[in-house]
Amino acid sequence: MPDAAPAPNVAPTLPTDPSTALRLIRSVSRWFVGALGIGFGVLAYVYLTLPDVRPLRTANPPTTAFIELRAREARAKGQPPRRVQRWVSYGRISPDLKRAVLAAEDDLFWQHEGIDFDQLQQSFEKDWALWRFARGGSTITQQLAKNLYLSPSKNPLRKLRELIIARRLEAELKKARILELYLNVIEWGDGIYGAEAAARAYFQTSASALSPTESALLAAAIINPRAMNPTHPSNGLIRRQQLILRRMGVVSPPEDVAELR
Repeated sequence: MPDAAPAPNVAPTLPTDPSTALRLIRSVSRWFVGALGIGFGVLAYVYLTLPDVRPLRTANPPTTAFIELRAREARAKGQPPRRVQRWVSYGRISPDLKRAVLAAEDDLFWQHEGIDFDQLQQSFEKDWALWRFARGGSTITQQLAKNLYLSPSKNPLRKLRELIIARRLEAELKKARILELYLNVIEWGDGIYGAEAAARAYFQTSASALSPTESALLAAAIINPRAMNPTHPSNGLIRRQQLILRRMGVVSPPEDVAELR
């Protein structure tokens, strides 16, 4: 018995009734306009609720969103918030610490305008592959924006605010001022904020007198300052310190240098 002839492929057809086609067009148009309106509303909300960064040109922030978050966490545990912080100017921070932090966190800091698009793309690709927000890829300017004004969450809306604030910081402040702010507000241990407090807590010296090895150790701890104690460095912290020192040119680089990020 011969094989039955395959059924012909029948392409879907659009409605031929003019009234049905018109309803379909109206439905798609309403959906498009609605989505456009929601998107515009989100962008307007983000823009209108952004902080004014211009006072940071001359005034130091009395606190930060991150410091207040740590204070709330302490109170939730029934503990008094701890805050040790001594503000120092850009010129009173060791050049070695500046180099070490840039080597560890953002080696293109002086070149980009707040956002490292190559790192941002790599971050997006890794997050997409893992189906979660995993890789950071943030510049120092982005980290400062998050530290000053935002939460540590990684939701897309918070990330959008971070990117816009970073660009505002770059537009309103000099690069040296951005780095000065960053080095004075970041966490360097439980209740320890800024380079001066960290230098005195761990090395009994000032931020201006930090050596290259001390600077590299502090920079290595930024990734997890509550778990990595420069006074009693773990093997992992020492390995990061050595990588940072190589990037600083303090020791000869090995044939294969692992990535810090």
